[in-house]
Amino acid sequence: MNTRHHGMVDTVVVGAGLAGLACALDLCRAGRRVALLEASDGVGGRMRTDRRDGFRLDRGFQVFNTSYPQVKRRLDLRSLRLRPFTPGITAHTSTGPVHLADPTRRPRSAGTLLPGRVLSARDLAAMAALTARDALLPAKLLTRRPDSSTAAALFRAGLSAGAVTEILRPFLSGVFLEDRLETSARFFHLVWRSMVRGTLCLPADGIGAVPAQLADGLPDGVLRLETPVTALTASGVLLRDGRELPATSVVVATDAATAARLLPGLAVPDGRTVTTYYHAAAHTPLAEPTLQVDSTGAVLNTCVLTEVAPTYAPPGTALISSSVLGADRPGADGAVRRRLSELYGTDTSDWQQVGAYTVAGALPAMEPPWPLSRTTCFATGRYVCGDHRATGSVQGALASGTRAAREVLNDLPPG
Repeated sequence: MNTRHHGMVDTVVVGAGLAGLACALDLCRAGRRVALLEASDGVGGRMRTDRRDGFRLDRGFQVFNTSYPQVKRRLDLRSLRLRPFTPGITAHTSTGPVHLADPTRRPRSAGTLLPGRVLSARDLAAMAALTARDALLPAKLLTRRPDSSTAAALFRAGLSAGAVTEILRPFLSGVFLEDRLETSARFFHLVWRSMVRGTLCLPADGIGAVPAQLADGLPDGVLRLETPVTALTASGVLLRDGRELPATSVVVATDAATAARLLPGLAVPDGRTVTTYYHAAAHTPLAEPTLQVDSTGAVLNTCVLTEVAPTYAPPGTALISSSVLGADRPGADGAVRRRLSELYGTDTSDWQQVGAYTVAGALPAMEPPWPLSRTTCFATGRYVCGDHRATGSVQGALASGTRAAREVLNDLPPG
């Protein structure tokens, strides 16, 4: 796929993340000549998996949701060999761990939802009404409501301060990568809907298997790895080696910061930063694929990845993933392991760190009113797509790339 493309191309797509891959695929299927340029040595952008000493390390903890429309349309889920998480979470609250499971998928866990055991009767009724509404209403109705913060939406739904502070905020902080629930309520409702309707899982070969499958659908010669673009020109793009690649149209499908550099004047949102630590242990500290969240905020979430997908580590080794808000800092790993010792109820002093990834701009800061979709047209023959132009999700990135291809095709002359 990385062979050199000769001759004039109709469109240059800069960046082979999910948005760029979706855009390039649709343009190729429409018969257009495309060059997909990626600065790094592989596709996926922030959605990549490194292999190190027998471990599969995703570049930041991520989960894959099977319910997204773009996922259903574009991917062969069976070939990804998806491994599911427990349909529920363990929330470590100020009064101890609380186990919450979806009773429609785990009927034997329904007892954890008895009033007073975890949530009050009022909280349970409010949660049930919120979940049913988001799951059953058409998505368009959810997105047409006036926007607010997620915190405001939860309180408006009738949930108590204790339920929000002890359970929902810790869980959603890991989803939004912010701990004040200031993310758009429109996006929250779509995320909640997708979780109820889909399955949260991981590919057996790591999260990077998702963009890799998309890239496999590109014609030979379209994808060019290790081909950085330094600037856009009047007739195409300027490569780092000094060559100019002409094209009728250029789609910038990079992260927000790079897009703003390549397209001066482009307004981009702030980004959320997260750090994920990977630790190896001789024995699993929890023999189930359950996500754990922490109301203290010391960690966002943690799970034993090898309980989800044993392929993430060499045989006989447990791999634990734990994420915190912000960048890595001196001494952070020790603090994280001390908190993990409390969360898992085990000695973590002999756990070995096998990786740490800080992802700057892992998600856009989606504060209300947040437009769930916007045009990709920036100027004549110039387009921009990515999750920062839609929603911070796999669905958002793929949908934005899809829209970019559609708008490019509408603007290109026929032929």
